[in-house]
Amino acid sequence: MKVYIKFFTYLFLKSFFYVIFVMLSLVFILNLLSELDFFKNIEIPANFPIFLSLLNSPSVIFDMFPFIFFITTQLFFIKLFNNSEIETLKYSGLKNTKILIFLSIISFISGLMAVLIFYNLSSNLKNIYINLKSPHTIDDKYLAVVTKNGLWIKDLIEDKTLIINSSKINKNFLIDNFITEFDNSFKAIRNIQSVKIDITNKEWVIHNAKIYKENKITIEENLRFKTHFNYETIQSLYSNLSSLSMLELYELRKNYKDLGYSITEVSLQMLKLSSYPLYFFLMTIFSSLLMLRMKYSYNTTLKISFGLFLTVIIYYFNNFFTALGGTERIPLVIAVFFPLLVLAIINGVMLDRINEK
Repeated sequence: MKVYIKFFTYLFLKSFFYVIFVMLSLVFILNLLSELDFFKNIEIPANFPIFLSLLNSPSVIFDMFPFIFFITTQLFFIKLFNNSEIETLKYSGLKNTKILIFLSIISFISGLMAVLIFYNLSSNLKNIYINLKSPHTIDDKYLAVVTKNGLWIKDLIEDKTLIINSSKINKNFLIDNFITEFDNSFKAIRNIQSVKIDITNKEWVIHNAKIYKENKITIEENLRFKTHFNYETIQSLYSNLSSLSMLELYELRKNYKDLGYSITEVSLQMLKLSSYPLYFFLMTIFSSLLMLRMKYSYNTTLKISFGLFLTVIIYYFNNFFTALGGTERIPLVIAVFFPLLVLAIINGVMLDRINEK
């Protein structure tokens, strides 16, 4: 391996881990403040908010990776500029394009590792975080999840706990349903079985309901049934996708599809994850080209500030298209890859005469 490749690898990775450490420290402090505020009126062990902050921080860091790759590249070039090492490398015949090729390779490989290893680790920690915190939230009373056995809903209304299982969703109807009502002591009050339930409103209409109560069976043609859910709220509910690994996302998408449930959010999350190595690669190249063109023109603080400003614009531009895809106003592929195409075009324009910089 050539000496300059070893040097570049060391310098890039050193900058990368330095930025992650700084970001992780800031994220941990902000998470801790948020957890302390959340639990201020709840009696818990003193170390519990600290533990939750640690569990939640990696998933936040993963969302910040575009910024991390951008800032890492800036620090990489600042080091080269400050010590005039880049001039020495140019005198040795090393062109700027070779530096870009190296950075593109290492950023793409790092992006793959971030998705395949770091994301799956952070999603598992996020899942533990949600499971530990959910018993302390009001929303834990109302829950809807999708498994291979269909849609499961837990609802608490009028001092009764409802457990609802449906095999499919067909437009505004739940198909093949079984409902169990429990009292405050979690003793079964009655069971209700129905082929079809109209969930247009939060007061459901259960068609031809078979009611099992105290060893007796009665049938009611149109049973009115109050819940906190209707068609719109059920369609908009999905698990916290950042807490699911790649394999779990694939399984969830399959379950949603079998149920007739909207798979837009899951498909969007999977597409975003698959595009992240390319996203990180393009952000690294963009940062490199920006630094090479600015070079000695501005001081370090201004370079980093200007770079972060552009990164925020790119981030929100990307999120804007993601939101359009999530609401199905544009195809998901366009929502995910069009912002990357625009960034690639900008990089292509900035590549002009880069070896002269």
